[in-house]
Amino acid sequence: MPGADHHARRCLGERSERERLDPFVVATGDASPRDQRDLMERPFFSLAKAKRIAPILYDSGGHRVEVHAMPEHGMATIWDADVLIWAASQIVEAENHGLRTSRFLRFTPYQLLQAVGRATGAREYRLLKGALARLQSTVIRTTIRHGEHWRRHQFSWINEWEELTSCDGRVEGMEFVLPDWFYRGVIDRSLVLTIDPLYFRLTGGIERWLYRVARKHAGHQQHGWLFEIALLISVET
Repeated sequence: MPGADHHARRCLGERSERERLDPFVVATGDASPRDQRDLMERPFFSLAKAKRIAPILYDSGGHRVEVHAMPEHGMATIWDADVLIWAASQIVEAENHGLRTSRFLRFTPYQLLQAVGRATGAREYRLLKGALARLQSTVIRTTIRHGEHWRRHQFSWINEWEELTSCDGRVEGMEFVLPDWFYRGVIDRSLVLTIDPLYFRLTGGIERWLYRVARKHAGHQQHGWLFEIALLISVET
């Protein structure tokens, strides 16, 4: 949300990312849900609905993930990740039709909420803004997909966001900017998988995470897939 920091950037002559990027205007919410592979397997999100402040520290197979939360908002949850699934879905769908996309998305809350199977009342709009706040304030440090001369990438799930309201306070539109790490993982089709729309009906955090892990690894393999319990435990903690 624009505020003192936004004003300071103006005074210093700095431009926000939204001023430097061409917006990708989402025309419809109708797109097959798609998830980003790296997010499906590793512990990037809290699996609890209660506020989590304790960091997630994960190190396995040469890949490290650290997730840090701010006390004011708490850590982004696996339900908040629906926003990123929706964003990935829209980007892939648009590119399938030859449209130009961007890390800067412009949309209506109704489009997003409807696509992820949620109601569109005032309560859901408030919950969406809470999710955006957590996504922006959660800090991730990871070595996944690091470049040859880079060891760790640090970012938040959303760099900045803003809502457009009418005179009577109704939310008419929203904008947010995705981090480059996530966007590059979406436009690389080998790093994206289609998921079942029924995923959004799963109410438990562990159930959601298990579905994403199984979908990422098992897919449609004829003989299934084996997974070590020890790794399950290390990911959950």
